[in-house]
Amino acid sequence: MKEFVESIAKYLVDKPDGVRVEEKVVDDKKIIFTLKVAPEDIGKVIGKQGKTAQAMRVLLTAIAAKEGIRAILEIADK
Repeated sequence: MKEFVESIAKYLVDKPDGVRVEEKVVDDKKIIFTLKVAPEDIGKVIGKQGKTAQAMRVLLTAIAAKEGIRAILEIADK
């Protein structure tokens, strides 16, 4: 799932080398992914009215549900 989030973000931004995804396992049923991008690319991964970020969250939730876990995507602004 981490690779999935990273690959989508790299296609959206101008500086794909600046994309980083951190994975934090809360318990055996919950994972938090934190997406970090270059400051000038933050608007590209969030999108207008947050629609791009929401779409990424929906896809991540669907993938996680197939594996029987809960995944949360956070976008770091710094």
